[in-house]
Amino acid sequence: MRIGDAAAAAGTTPRALRFYEERGVLPPPPRTAAGQREYGPDDVARVRVVRELLALGLTVEDLSGVADRIDVLVKNPQRRCGPPDSGVPGSRVADRRLAALDAEIDRLTRLRDRLAQSVDDRPSSSPSSAEAAISAEGQ
Repeated sequence: MRIGDAAAAAGTTPRALRFYEERGVLPPPPRTAAGQREYGPDDVARVRVVRELLALGLTVEDLSGVADRIDVLVKNPQRRCGPPDSGVPGSRVADRRLAALDAEIDRLTRLRDRLAQSVDDRPSSSPSSAEAAISAEGQ
């Protein structure tokens, strides 16, 4: 099938398929005599797995580092990553991404706490300068 049909079947766009190929997440597909990409059902299944992994918070860069292992998930969708010392390829990628997400959650929590504190500390009769600036922008 051509790139548009494959993208539609996988729930994405032709541009995304070209991007995944460029980043090494998808192997280059065979081409027709006219030079058009030709995809099969296995390619569509692979793209679906890639999209699921991206939806879980992994990045294209994370996946390009383990691109050779994506077919394992295509063939066995129930397979899970093991602990980082298990020797299961991909487990370190998931652990690194979890650590990055935890760090971002911590950063956002601290930011939220600072904002909440600044709102709580202001005198009740007048808005803070930051709040006044935000109100002025909205008008």
